[in-house]
Amino acid sequence: MIYQAGVCARTVCAAALAAVLGGCSLLPNSMPSFLTSIFGSSGEKPKPAELQPNPSLIAVRPAWTARIGEVGFPLAVNASGGSLAVAASDGSVAVLDAATGRDLWRASAGAPIAAGVGSDGNLVAVVTRANELVAFSAGKQAWRQSLSAGGYTAPFVAGGRVFVMTADRAVSAFDGQTGRKLWTQQRAGEALVLRHPGVMLAVGDTLVVGLSGRLAGLNPGNGSIRWEVPLASPRGINDVERLVDLVGSASRVGETVCARAFQANVGCVNAARGTLLWTKPANGYEGVHGDAQQVFGTDADGKVVAWKRDSGDRAWVSESLLHRGLTAPLALGRSVVIGDSTGLVHMLSREDGKLLNRLTTDGSAIAAAPIVAGNTLVVVTHSGGIFGFIPE
Repeated sequence: MIYQAGVCARTVCAAALAAVLGGCSLLPNSMPSFLTSIFGSSGEKPKPAELQPNPSLIAVRPAWTARIGEVGFPLAVNASGGSLAVAASDGSVAVLDAATGRDLWRASAGAPIAAGVGSDGNLVAVVTRANELVAFSAGKQAWRQSLSAGGYTAPFVAGGRVFVMTADRAVSAFDGQTGRKLWTQQRAGEALVLRHPGVMLAVGDTLVVGLSGRLAGLNPGNGSIRWEVPLASPRGINDVERLVDLVGSASRVGETVCARAFQANVGCVNAARGTLLWTKPANGYEGVHGDAQQVFGTDADGKVVAWKRDSGDRAWVSESLLHRGLTAPLALGRSVVIGDSTGLVHMLSREDGKLLNRLTTDGSAIAAAPIVAGNTLVVVTHSGGIFGFIPE
């Protein structure tokens, strides 16, 4: 994650749980509370929790492996039907068969990638570091368009359109066939924004996006705002401490969308009515996932938390993975699947957070939240390994 303010950047390396604030002469005298939770009051990185023996209580078998280039940006692996779309920092974009790991096609964005991947199963879109939106169809570039600013959230492709959220607090829609810009909705900018994926998804005929500390429902036809609901408000005495942003991924079940406000809260909103259901304090920087009963998330210090979806009350907390640099979770079957900074994939029980199984990859950090594509659990590592597992 990077706090970006004009040409000045403050970086937090969340994947390795190493936080650095630098590259700027305007550093604050105090750090946000989430940095203290990562490092402790002494400023030293805490030792990761020791792992218990793997109980292998549920059967999971390795199905296939594939590779793409190194992943050094906020990757969102996209699953559509039986295929999955991935990308690498060097501009490589690939669509794979989820059952076999076989390439369906590969292409290049022509520049390093800053955000991706978005897809509806036909059109695949990424954002480059040159501030360009690039769309592919059947392995060939369909079009590219310049953006007003950089983007860290994967494009959202739906309804024949490509929606993009940029760091200047603008949400824009582009025609999926031609790339023509259709509209832009922009909010006043804050002093800092996170270089981290935000929230963007569809609920019925509403585009739901995270704008600062608010979830907002937009008309996808013209960008007008239908409703806004705050999940968190700015607090603190400096720009870093007052930073409020919603971080992806979000958890949608029916009309309910639950999301995390960076280092502040987790909350749920009824996206049909635009009303707040609940918020609860939660100090983390990765998105959430869930099912009809619970919402799951990982705190900055490595706690895994389950909240009851209807009330926000805590169902359970697991401290077995403290300080291990966790990804956002995936609710899958009777497990909650989480990657860590050492390339391990942990499967915890949905009921109480106890370990069910542990999977290995290539030893480099898991680069994105695990996803399920067809019947395959897929994880991607920072070194570019793509691993498919079949729960049995």
